Amino acid sequence: MGHLDHATFGWLTPVLSYVMACIGAALGLRCTVRALGSTGRSRRNWLLTAASALGTGIWTMHFVAMLGFSVSGTDIRYDVPLTILSLLVAVVVVSAGVFAVGYSRDRNRALLLGGLTTGLGVASMHYLGMAAVRLHGDVRYDPMLVGLSVLIAVVAATAALWAALNIRSPVAVTIASLVMGAAVSSMHYTGMFAVSVHVTPSGTPLTGATAMQFIFPLAVGLGSYLFLTSAFVALSPTAGEREESASAQRPVTPATR
Repeated sequence: MGHLDHATFGWLTPVLSYVMACIGAALGLRCTVRALGSTGRSRRNWLLTAASALGTGIWTMHFVAMLGFSVSGTDIRYDVPLTILSLLVAVVVVSAGVFAVGYSRDRNRALLLGGLTTGLGVASMHYLGMAAVRLHGDVRYDPMLVGLSVLIAVVAATAALWAALNIRSPVAVTIASLVMGAAVSSMHYTGMFAVSVHVTPSGTPLTGATAMQFIFPLAVGLGSYLFLTSAFVALSPTAGEREESASAQRPVTPATR
């Protein structure tokens, strides 16, 4: 059995991955709040931004954490197409959940269906990402821990959508984002603790890219997207602020006697 290390660089990757999860959650919640206060094309655009933020935040959290993953006795490579597919799955499935909540008239039903769909999508992203791992040996999973990780993903996704529907103040969104980041990180590491590897030494070169060749640049790019989008959302006025600005600019007509 190979020894698995989930924090090769110490606390750097767990902490950084948690930060990325929190940023994605905060941005997704703020965009959903904006969407629910908008109509038409504006609502659709805010929901798209929310879905992309949540999806990329969760994916970036996963693979930043994977930068610290190593197995004694074997190198690790990543299948590029499968890794990209895991990103697309994360964004598409989160989009389905967010749009269900954003447009459904029955909010409770949408919350349950959206939470289940999104949670299963997050779990699918995680295990697709793990399927992209290439190493010399056999990867096995503890079914109980896998099931627990999926349950955590569904609960976390449902809680995130509930927060998007019910939380408005920036302070509450911040607290909810910290909790969501912890939930997503818990799902990831629960899934990782389900892994065991039976190493088979081999001189055959592994296919795929190393984490630093592929995962690191992609994670940096997506992380930059999250930071820039966060700045845009923070600086853009809300619907209420636009109405107040428009009212202030209207000419005051003199009162008639």
